[in-house]
Amino acid sequence: MAPMKVYGWIVSPWMARVLVCLEEVGAEYEVVAMSRSGGDHRRPEHLARNPFGEIPVLEDGDLTLYQSRAIARYILRKYKPELLREGDLAESAMVDVWVDVEAHQLVPVLRPIVMHCIINPHIGCDREQGVVDENLGKLRALLEVYEARLSGSGGRAEHLVGDAVSLADLSHFGFMRYFMATEYASVVDAYPRVKAWWDELLARPSVQKVMAGMPPDFGFGSGNRP
Repeated sequence: MAPMKVYGWIVSPWMARVLVCLEEVGAEYEVVAMSRSGGDHRRPEHLARNPFGEIPVLEDGDLTLYQSRAIARYILRKYKPELLREGDLAESAMVDVWVDVEAHQLVPVLRPIVMHCIINPHIGCDREQGVVDENLGKLRALLEVYEARLSGSGGRAEHLVGDAVSLADLSHFGFMRYFMATEYASVVDAYPRVKAWWDELLARPSVQKVMAGMPPDFGFGSGNRP
């Protein structure tokens, strides 16, 4: 069978979610590199793959998928459903909960911090420190929730659901990678369980391989912007 194809730019935190899952399961895949600055995502051939003009897109034979969390679930269902806790109704539901927490609670807080601290200086936009400070306050409150989760209530120290890694953990890598490249990474140090969880995630070979393609400045400093 031909390898799966993943369309996008590898510095993307959304792309990272998919690539980490592919690496976790040992799937054969090919990255079809695209240029955001070149407008590849707005070309007719890509809009035929994803009418919203977003990345990543996965092609697996005749199947075409978009939305990174849906792609991640597909990959894990196909190759390693234990990373979704399928077969355990309660734990699989908690995986869904924490994937949604990442999507709807954590990303909206991390994204403006990353934008103002890393991206804006490279694209000629002002850094609004008030926005950064407001979201750092929200992040600290949110990390209290994570700290409590990782200390009990079904968490096992270094995992959000159960006693082994799952999509609940892996899904957090992309945006956390860039937040931890800002000058505010030390915020996490105040939450020892969160810090241990993050360190465990960083130690995974899948994460290390994907992270190698994600320079902390999104490639702007090197001139290799997507």
